[in-house]
Amino acid sequence: MILTAEKEKSLLIAILTKLGLNKEDAEIVADATLDADLKGFTSHGIGRFPQYIHGIENGNIKTDGDLTIERETDAMALVNGNGLFGQLVAYKSMMLAIEKAKKMGIAAVGTHNSNHFGVTGYYSDLAIRNDVIGIVTANTEPAIAPLGANKPMIGTNPIAIGIPSKDTYIAVDMATSASARGKLLESLRKGEEIPEGVALDSEGKPTTDPAEALKGSILPFGAHKGYALAFMIELMTGTLVNASVGTGVKGTANHTQKCTKGDLFIAIDPSKFVDLDEFKEKNENFVTEVRETGNTFIPGDLEVKNIAENEKSGLAVDKKLYDNLKEICNGLDIDINEYISE
Repeated sequence: MILTAEKEKSLLIAILTKLGLNKEDAEIVADATLDADLKGFTSHGIGRFPQYIHGIENGNIKTDGDLTIERETDAMALVNGNGLFGQLVAYKSMMLAIEKAKKMGIAAVGTHNSNHFGVTGYYSDLAIRNDVIGIVTANTEPAIAPLGANKPMIGTNPIAIGIPSKDTYIAVDMATSASARGKLLESLRKGEEIPEGVALDSEGKPTTDPAEALKGSILPFGAHKGYALAFMIELMTGTLVNASVGTGVKGTANHTQKCTKGDLFIAIDPSKFVDLDEFKEKNENFVTEVRETGNTFIPGDLEVKNIAENEKSGLAVDKKLYDNLKEICNGLDIDINEYISE
C-alpha cells in the first residue's frame, strides 16, 4: 500500500484537526512527520502516530494550549511545552532560537514538559532555511547501558546539525546509539530482525530480535565515543533545561507515561561572524573539493536522494501500520481509503 507525500500530509492534518488541533498547529505537526518519512526515517514518521494517539488518550499529549517561556534573556529561553505535541513545541522553540540568534549572533532555547518530536533534523533544517546554523539535541528514555554494564541508563540521544551553503544541503541527523529506538520498534511491528552489532538482550548478550533488544539495551555507536557523546547530551538536555535524566526520563517511546525528556535548540547566525554570501560560497567550495576526491558523499546527500525517490514513488505502508491507522480513522469518521492506495 502506498501513500503519496501530499496524501500523507492531508491524512495527518485530517486526523489532527479531528483530535482538536487548530489548522496551523496541525500543519506543523504533519509537515514534521512527513519530513521524517520522506528522508527515510520512517521509524519517526507516520508509523509513530498510533503511539501519539495513545498519548492523547492517556492525557499525556495535549491538543490545545500554548507553550510557556519560564526564563528568558536576549540570547536564551527556557520553555515549558505544557504537554503539547513535541513537534509543535520544538518548531516554536527553534524559531525562537533563530529569532534571538539574528539579533545576538547565537542563541539557545531549552524545553521540558514536551513530547516526542519526530526527526531531529527537521528543526536544524528550519535554521538552514533562515541562513542560520542549527544544532538540535534531545534525550530519550534509557536505551544505552554504560560501558561495561547491561542496565540501560542513557537515551539514544540524537543530535542534528545543519549548516547553510550556496547550493548543497549540508546536514547530519543521527542517534548516538548504533540504532534509533524507533527503528527497533518499527522492526518489531514489521516482524523483522535487526542487524547484528546493534543491541544486547536483558542478559547483556548480542541479539537480532527487536523484542529482546527493547528489553535489553542498544549499543552506543563507536563504543566509548558514542557513549561519551550520549552521556554529555543527557545532561545538556536534562539537568540544563529542567528535564529529567537517566532512568527518570519517560514517555518518549511509552506514551502511557508522562514525557519527562528535554530538548536543546541552538542557533548561530554566521552573518555576525563573516559575510554571509562569502560563508556560503566557501562552504560550497569545500563541498566541491570533497566530491572531487572520489566516489564519496556529503552529509545530507542520502536524505536528498531519499526525498526525491519517495516523492516520486510514494511512501510504503505495511499491513500492520495500515490496520493501526484504519482503526484511528474509523474512530474519527475518516475514510482512510481516500488517502491510501494499493
